[in-house]
Amino acid sequence: MSKKQLRPIDAPFVALGPSGVAIRDRLKHLTTEDDKVLRLVGEHLGNLALLDLKARCADGNEHSTDTWAARKQGLTAASSSRWAGSITKATHDQWALSRRCQLAHIQSLEAGVRTLMHRLSQPVGEKGTKRAPGGYRSKGEWFQKTRRLHTLEHRLDRARADRDNGVVHVVRGGRRLLNTRHNLGKAQLTEAEWRRRWETERWFLAADGESGKRYGNETIRVTPEGEVSIKLPAPLAHHANTRHGRYVLASKIAFAHRGAEWADRITANRAVAYRIHLDVQRGRWYLTASWQRPAVKTIPLETARAKGMIGVDTNADHFAAYQLDRHGNPVGDPHRFFYDLSGTAQYRDAQIRHAITQVLHWAKRCGVAAIAMEDLDFTAEKTREKHGRKKRFRQLISKIPTGKLKGRLVSMAAEQGLSIVAVDPAYTSQWGAQHWQKPLAAPRRKMSRHDAAGIAIGRRALGHPIRRRTAPPQHHQSDGAGHRTVQADRDVRGREGTRPPVTERAHDSRARTETTRGTRATSASKTVRDARSAGTWVQDPLLITG
Repeated sequence: MSKKQLRPIDAPFVALGPSGVAIRDRLKHLTTEDDKVLRLVGEHLGNLALLDLKARCADGNEHSTDTWAARKQGLTAASSSRWAGSITKATHDQWALSRRCQLAHIQSLEAGVRTLMHRLSQPVGEKGTKRAPGGYRSKGEWFQKTRRLHTLEHRLDRARADRDNGVVHVVRGGRRLLNTRHNLGKAQLTEAEWRRRWETERWFLAADGESGKRYGNETIRVTPEGEVSIKLPAPLAHHANTRHGRYVLASKIAFAHRGAEWADRITANRAVAYRIHLDVQRGRWYLTASWQRPAVKTIPLETARAKGMIGVDTNADHFAAYQLDRHGNPVGDPHRFFYDLSGTAQYRDAQIRHAITQVLHWAKRCGVAAIAMEDLDFTAEKTREKHGRKKRFRQLISKIPTGKLKGRLVSMAAEQGLSIVAVDPAYTSQWGAQHWQKPLAAPRRKMSRHDAAGIAIGRRALGHPIRRRTAPPQHHQSDGAGHRTVQADRDVRGREGTRPPVTERAHDSRARTETTRGTRATSASKTVRDARSAGTWVQDPLLITG
């Protein structure tokens, strides 16, 4: 029987910290004129952003600095140079995002075509292995998959042609909201409600910051006292209520979260970007401030391992976490932090943030410096061509928000002074259940496969093998051939020393085990040296010689 070939396992690494900050506050007590001006500015700049995105998509691969300058010059006449710069930057970001999504779609189609071609080449009913799938179950399924193959090949050819020609398919306002128009009943929206939401999402009220300018932004300016003013576009300059074509809102901003950090930036005239948007459902205006900061320097991996680690296994409905000391030994009982990923996007995001907060608070109480997580990416694992009839499994891995989870965890951990160690997810669940689930199970401790996977993740982050023990030395039971790699070495301070065995033959076994149950009497010794003495030894006091 041939030995199973394992894929290479990447080394663990400390994830980089967040590189940006965003805070938000509500614009309260706006007057009717304030609401009117904000709507006019958003609609006017939104139309300019639509025209700019159309021009950028028409340029395709022919885009250059000259075409960019021409677009910006055309927008400047209808707004201002700073508004034009913000619009063109947002357009380039949206086009680049669509380009990356297009490449991911092509790679997914290529993976599906390869799988279909392999399975169609196998005889009908051929069993598959863990490394490669087998043939299809019947001739009818084989025929249906040939039609599926032709469909995917057609989609792949069309996507490749679009990419070669620089064509992207992008919708300003969101494709999901656009498709909602065809199913208003399920979305519980009327046509007028959908129309208001659609138009609002296509508005543009965002301005990039500039270092060295007054309060870090000349277009949307917020003073340290919280006064918000907007530089109106040229066609709307007649609505200004102060000098230089600016409009001052009646609302005052007071950021409760990171307010001191924001105030320090604008006082030093460092760049801060602002975005104003309307929540149609609530009828409220909000202002979001964001800025970049130098990437947080991660601590060395050895420093992260010094105080132990918490291994966290990510699942569809909970985090399974286990604390390990620096030698890789589990400490205490497993912890589970549940969340619900059903419902709206805001509800799911709140559930994730709440669960991550619980994990971070527990990590601070444990005194560790880092949390070990799997570097998950299920992009290539969701295809129906790979898993076929395993619909429940595809739904399971689709529910895990890997991208949002990574961003949330890294940013929130950095605020708590914790680091994230990313490990390769290969075989963690399988080997964790094999080596740790049964040994740690007890009547009062229920161990699941996910809890054991948390131990495996933590041990891999600490640099230890997942297996509990290694083979003994070659010559004898001592450490003549070198100590066992899983155990602490002899020169390690604080390592656990050897313990005398507690057996029924030990002289003080009943006293150390605090048991009163009778045990079998040992056989009498046949030598004088080994015979027990019935007396007790007492040290006499010194003699009085005075």
